[in-house]
Amino acid sequence: MPENATEVTAAGIARLAGVGRAAVSNWRRRHADFPRPVGGSATSPSFALSDVERWLRDQGKLAEVPLRERVWQEVAGHPAGAAQALVHTGCALLLVRDRPTAWLELTGTSDERMAQALPYAVDHVLTARLGPDAPSAPGPAAPPGTVGTPRTADASGPDAPSAPDAPVPGSTVPSAIPSASAPAPAPDASGALRHANPPEASGVHRARAVHTPTARDLLPSVPLLRAAAELAAGIGAGQAFEFLLGRHLDANPRQYTLTPPHLAELMADLAEPPSDEGRPASARPLRSVLDPAAGTGSLLRAVTGPAALYAQEADAGLAALTALRLALCADATRDAPASPAVRTGDTLRADAFPRLATDTVLCHPPFNDRNWGHDELAYDPRWEYGFPARVESELAWVQHALARLRDGGTAVLLMPPAAASRRSGRRIRADLLRRGALRAVIALPAGAAPPYGIPLHLWVLRRPTPGVRPGPDLLLADTAALAAPAAEPGGKAAGGGRDRIDWPMVRAAVLDAWRDRTDLPGVSRVVPVVELLDDDVDLAPARYLHRPAPGGGAAGLGEVRERLAETLRLTARLTPPPVAPAAPAHRPRTTVGELARGGALLLHAGTAASGGPAPVLTEHDVLTGAGPTAATPTGPEAPGTAQDEPVLLQPGDVVVPVLGGGTVVRVVGERDAGAALGRNLQLLRPDPAALDPWFLAGFLRGTSNNRQASSYASTAARLDARRLHLPRMPLAEQRRFGERFRELAAFEEALRSAERIGGLLIQGMYDGLADGTVAPT
Repeated sequence: MPENATEVTAAGIARLAGVGRAAVSNWRRRHADFPRPVGGSATSPSFALSDVERWLRDQGKLAEVPLRERVWQEVAGHPAGAAQALVHTGCALLLVRDRPTAWLELTGTSDERMAQALPYAVDHVLTARLGPDAPSAPGPAAPPGTVGTPRTADASGPDAPSAPDAPVPGSTVPSAIPSASAPAPAPDASGALRHANPPEASGVHRARAVHTPTARDLLPSVPLLRAAAELAAGIGAGQAFEFLLGRHLDANPRQYTLTPPHLAELMADLAEPPSDEGRPASARPLRSVLDPAAGTGSLLRAVTGPAALYAQEADAGLAALTALRLALCADATRDAPASPAVRTGDTLRADAFPRLATDTVLCHPPFNDRNWGHDELAYDPRWEYGFPARVESELAWVQHALARLRDGGTAVLLMPPAAASRRSGRRIRADLLRRGALRAVIALPAGAAPPYGIPLHLWVLRRPTPGVRPGPDLLLADTAALAAPAAEPGGKAAGGGRDRIDWPMVRAAVLDAWRDRTDLPGVSRVVPVVELLDDDVDLAPARYLHRPAPGGGAAGLGEVRERLAETLRLTARLTPPPVAPAAPAHRPRTTVGELARGGALLLHAGTAASGGPAPVLTEHDVLTGAGPTAATPTGPEAPGTAQDEPVLLQPGDVVVPVLGGGTVVRVVGERDAGAALGRNLQLLRPDPAALDPWFLAGFLRGTSNNRQASSYASTAARLDARRLHLPRMPLAEQRRFGERFRELAAFEEALRSAERIGGLLIQGMYDGLADGTVAPT
C-alpha cells in the first residue's frame, strides 16, 4: 500500500456498498480475500480505500463509487485528520474557482511537482480573499486603561468596518492596507473609524485564520484535491465544500455546537436595518456585521446583501474552516461577501477587534461557561451595564456585543432561557431596560437549536444613541405554540422537536411582531419598562403572555368533547371481532433479503433530512403516526445538504424504522406519496404482482420476527430488514391476510386520535377549573 494512502473504516465500507455494518463483518469472516486491515485498532480496524473498492467491484457488490462518496472517504481517512484535509480542500477549491487556468496548469504535472507549486498559487488566492498571512504570534498586552471604546479610539486596524466606497476586508488594493505610520483618518459617514493597527491584547492573532500549507503538508492531499476539483466541476466549489463540511459536522455531532440554518436566517432578518426591508439585496448599502463566537460561520453565511464580515473563533481549526466557508459561499450567492476578516482567539479575554464599531452583531455564544474570564476582566470597559457574575457568562457576551456596535446598531443573540430570569443578573437586565438597550426577548420553540430540549430565547439589542430618549417598552414574544399544535390536521404530535418546527410560521410571527411592535394574543405583547422593573426583573415571555387554552378555552371544550365522542364511536366500530383460536401454523418461509434478490421487492435506505425544499417522512413521523414533515421553501442551505437524490415515496411502499427495536411499520398511502424518505428508515417497494403491501407490513410487525432480525448495541437496537421473515403464500391468500392487517391499522389510527383529542379535553378542563372559566358542576 502506498504511504499515506486513504483509509476507511467498516462503517465507511458499509456506506460505500449501501449495506449495514453487520454485512461488512460477515464479509470479513466468510471471504479469505477480503482486504487486510492497514491501521486502526483491533476493535475498529481501518482498510486501504483503494483495496476495498477493488474488492467490492470484483465481488459485484459495487459498480462504481459515487464521486462525492469517494471524496468524503478520502477526507475522512486523511492521515492528518479530516479537519486538516478540509482546510487543504477549501484552499484548493478557492484556487479552482478564482484561478481555474492556474489550477489546470498545476494538475497537468505529477503529484510531487503539483505539491511543490501549490503553496505559491494557494497563497495568492488566500491573500486576495482573506488578507496577507501576517505573523501569528500574539502581540504584547495593552496597558490597562489604554484600549478605548469604538467611539473614542483614535486608531484602529484593518478590522474597522469600511465605508460604502472603501474596499472590503482582505482587499488587495494597496490603499486598503494602512501603514503603521499613517495618520489616523476621520470617521466616515456611518461613524465607523478606519485607522492604523491598534494595540493588541494578549492572545490575539492578527494573521488570517487560514495559513498557507507547505508542500510537505500538501503532498498526501494531492489525490484528494484532484478528486475535490472534479466534484466542484459538477456542483460548484461552494457546494462541494458545503457537502464535505456537512459530512464532517454530522460525523462529529458532540464536537461542534451548530446554529441551524433557519434560525440563523431569522436572526439575520431581525438585525436587518428597517431602511433595507423590501429592497433587493444588490441595492442595499454596504454594512458591517460581526460574529464574535463564529463557530462554523452559519450566522454570517445567512447575511444577505453586501456586507463586510468580521468573525472571531477561539478554536484555530474551526476558524480556518469558517474563513474558507465564508469565502467560498460567494460561489453560490451572488451577493455573498468575498473577503471575510476571520481571526482566532478568545473573544472575551483577547478581543481581535477592540476598536470595531459595526452596524450589526450576530452571536450564538457558549452557554453556562464559568471560565469566561470573570477574575481577570473585572475592570474591563465593556461592562457599561454592570459587571457580570461568574455564572452570567451570557450577559458578558451581551455587553461585548453592545460594545462592538455603532450608535443605533443592532445585535441579535441566542440566549438560554435562564439568562432572562436568574437573580444574579437582575441588575444588568434592569440597566439594559432603563437605557433602552434591550428591545425584545423572543422565546423559540423547543428544538430550535441545541440543546434541543429547552426553548431558547433571542435577545434583540440596540446600542443607545446619545441624545435620543430610550425606548419606553420591551417586546416579549413566545412562539412555542407555533411549533406543532396538538391535533392539527395530519395528526402531528404536540410538543415541538427539531423536526416539528414550522419555521415559515415561526419566522413570519416573529418578524411581524418585531417590525410592527403590536400585541398578538398568545404570541407577543409590548410591555412598558416600568412594569418590568420589579425585584426580579424577570424577562421570560411566558410570564407576561397567556398561551391559548387547549381546545380553544372554555368556549371550545364542547366542540372538543363532540370530536372525542365521534372518534370513540369510530373506534368502537373498528374494534376487531372476537378471535378464533387456531393451532400454530407451520408455513414455508422466506426472508426479505431473498425476495429482494429474486426481484419481488426493492430495498432503499433513507438519506433525506428535514428542513429541505420537499416534505420528508422522518423516523419521528413513522413512530407517532404523523404525516410527512412539511417542506420549508425558504432559508439557507444547511451544511451537507448537497446529497444524493432522495428516495421518493410511492403508494404501496412499506417503511420500517432502522433504530429502536420496535414493531412499527408504515404502508405509504396517498397522504405520504411524493415525500422523501428520511434518515434511519428503510423502504421496501414490493412488486404488486408478487406481494401485497399490507400482507408484507403485517408480518413484518410480528414481535418475534423483529427480535430475530435485530442486533443490539450497548444503548440501542438496530433492525436489519433483510433478515425479516415472511410466509410463502399465493397472492390471493396474501390479500386475505392483508385486508385484516389494514383493518387493524385503521383501528390503531382511531385509538391514536382518541388519545390525542382526549388529552386536549382533559387539559382544557384542568385549565378551565383552575382559572375559573369552567364551573365545577
